[in-house]
Amino acid sequence: MSINYSLIAIFFLLTSCVSTKPDTASSKDFVWTLGGFERPKGKNPIIEPESTNTFMDPMNDSLVRWEENDTFNPGAVVKDGKVYVLYRAEDKFGIGIGFRTSRLGLAESKDGIHFTRRKEPVLFPGDDSQKEFEWPGGIEDPRLAVTEDGTYVVFYTQWNRKIPRLGVATSRDLVTWEKHGPIFRNAKFQKVFNEPHKSASIVTKLKDDKLVISKVGGKYFMYWGEHGVSGATSTDLINWEPVLNEKGELAKFIIPREGYFDSALTECGPPAIITDKGILLLYNGKNHDDKLIADPRFNIGTYSAGQVLFSKNDPTEVLQRLDVPFLRPMEAFEKSGQYKDGTVFIQGLTYYQKKWFLYYGCADSKVAVTIYDPTKLVDFDPIPEEK
Repeated sequence: MSINYSLIAIFFLLTSCVSTKPDTASSKDFVWTLGGFERPKGKNPIIEPESTNTFMDPMNDSLVRWEENDTFNPGAVVKDGKVYVLYRAEDKFGIGIGFRTSRLGLAESKDGIHFTRRKEPVLFPGDDSQKEFEWPGGIEDPRLAVTEDGTYVVFYTQWNRKIPRLGVATSRDLVTWEKHGPIFRNAKFQKVFNEPHKSASIVTKLKDDKLVISKVGGKYFMYWGEHGVSGATSTDLINWEPVLNEKGELAKFIIPREGYFDSALTECGPPAIITDKGILLLYNGKNHDDKLIADPRFNIGTYSAGQVLFSKNDPTEVLQRLDVPFLRPMEAFEKSGQYKDGTVFIQGLTYYQKKWFLYYGCADSKVAVTIYDPTKLVDFDPIPEEK
């Protein structure tokens, strides 16, 4: 089934320089983006911290309240007619973002909104082959997808509190996972392995109403990175080779833009989608902490969500890019928690019951969902006036 774009509400500006910045996201004249999305009224957040769930931590042989402090940044997939969310959870040991231990919990839903979670995490640091990469910081920020034959693949950040690295694991049931380690460990361009890297968005397509991993030019392709969007290819989903530019250096297809909502970071979001217009990547843009560089209409440090379209024939070629976010922090639960500057951090995207469900982290503290119904015409989140 192809994606129906005829009723999508979008805003379009080319990536080239413009004389004035847009002050609205309500244009209905272009058809390459996804959305607008609507937050279900009175339903968010859908997953919050839980202090009663414990598990026996294999690293210190003691019971840990593994999701007591925060639950956020989810991946999502559809399995057996249900939506499953793989979310990041932090315990209370340590102070501040990145100084606690993160583990991944699993929750399921029959409507994509009301979730039942498992009592124990399904993916976590252990005394295994990945200990050197995952302990003590843990397993962070999963992006989840599935192959046509039903193999679930998750890309996540391995955090040993020294260097964040992208790791990959696979599963047939979302509960029992096989860790395969850092995705760039065997790359020919070995430099990237020992440099900080995170945030992988593998390319997918909609087939028979199911979002599945797809190849581009005979290989699997992913977008990754936070200080600019880069790419990588693979033949087995486990070992990846970064895309290099003509100078033999790491290629960056888009970078942060001074004066825009993504002036500090352009961090890849959920799995990218092949559409009839190109390859669509949804990403997380951070507004710069320096007021001279930031977009003055947004709080400094704010995370909002953007969209960029790449060519289907050349996944490194940018065709179009939004100059304003389609989703931004507006609700109270998106502006309170660990990250009070305001955060909507998108990571999970599913196609379920003829609608698009986008799952995101709220201020690094809770999980929420927003929904796009292709039969309804809805604008993007409104853009605030300049402060």
